Amino acid sequence: MFFDYARYYLTFSLQLLTAYGVIRGGTYAWLGVSTLFILALVDALLPLDTAARRMNNRTLANIPVWLSTLTGPLLILILAWQVGAGTLSGLSLVGGIISVAWMSVIAFVPPSHELYHQRAFLPQLVGTYAQVCYLDCARNIGHTVGHHIDVGTVKDSDTARRGQQLYSFTVNAVVASTLQCWKIESDALEKRGYGRWSWRHRLWKALFAQLVFQTIAFLVGGWPAVATCLTSMVIARFWVESFNYFQHYGIVRAEGKPVARRHLWNHLGYLTRPVAFEITNHADHHLDSYIPYYKLKPDTTAIRMPNVFLCFLTALIPPVWHNLIIKKALKEWDLKFASAEERELARAQNLAAGWPDWFERNEPAGVTARAHA
Repeated sequence: MFFDYARYYLTFSLQLLTAYGVIRGGTYAWLGVSTLFILALVDALLPLDTAARRMNNRTLANIPVWLSTLTGPLLILILAWQVGAGTLSGLSLVGGIISVAWMSVIAFVPPSHELYHQRAFLPQLVGTYAQVCYLDCARNIGHTVGHHIDVGTVKDSDTARRGQQLYSFTVNAVVASTLQCWKIESDALEKRGYGRWSWRHRLWKALFAQLVFQTIAFLVGGWPAVATCLTSMVIARFWVESFNYFQHYGIVRAEGKPVARRHLWNHLGYLTRPVAFEITNHADHHLDSYIPYYKLKPDTTAIRMPNVFLCFLTALIPPVWHNLIIKKALKEWDLKFASAEERELARAQNLAAGWPDWFERNEPAGVTARAHA
């Protein structure tokens, strides 16, 4: 039971390693981003982790969540401080920027996501505005009101269509998710009798939060620090969206039909689960978004996917991702888990992508899907 709690400090340890590298400078500045390759390799060698957690103390479980969330902005300010001090330059500066961006993704998004999904005001507030780390303090609007409702449908910008490459998906997701957040907020304000761009709009609050943070960066390291931090944050913004690519790629769901456990991919790597605070083990999360991370039970009947770090690296070369990983998984999903209506949607996407049509029209559909839902 002790180890179940302790394993979630791995994320905070990666942040400390990155901070050490940025402070030390030189080649050490690359330590943070090097963990992407280390995690991909080591997690591929370890067995999958399908065990449920034996954790009942919410306070103890939340400590690493808060630590990793609060360390996210602090890492960016450490980078600002080192730039202001002239410690980083050339390749070490590049390494620091990319390392901090990587930590703003893998070490920050999962714990902040955990906080803004909690019911209490303070966790929601901190989880929301700590997202200055990747320039999107309004992200959770589209995530909770958009993605959780539209997942698997054509309306969901977080669900990649079959055949879509990581690069085009990421650019589209950044634009689409941003515009969706603003629209949802404007619609909500209008229903309450306010102007669509009232001062109450979360966009203005997000911009104010960003102004405050960049002012702190300026005070820490001057304009070079601001430029460096913004560069790292822009990289993180795109990187954040890219990881949605692996959570729902190619999954289809008919609009109006209920979300089921099958409408997502699970990555149950031994290291992936604790590093990402179970964000890759989130079948139950889509059924009840208030379930805390340590109560999410792995779906042992689902298709086994490689660890998410390895998926990211293979997707950088689209033919490798498509032909070695995702086509095989989607074929199994279509034939074993999809409903009859979903099979028709899947066939249409396969044909549009130029993929093989692996369906036989007379084959019974949806038997396993009904059991899996």
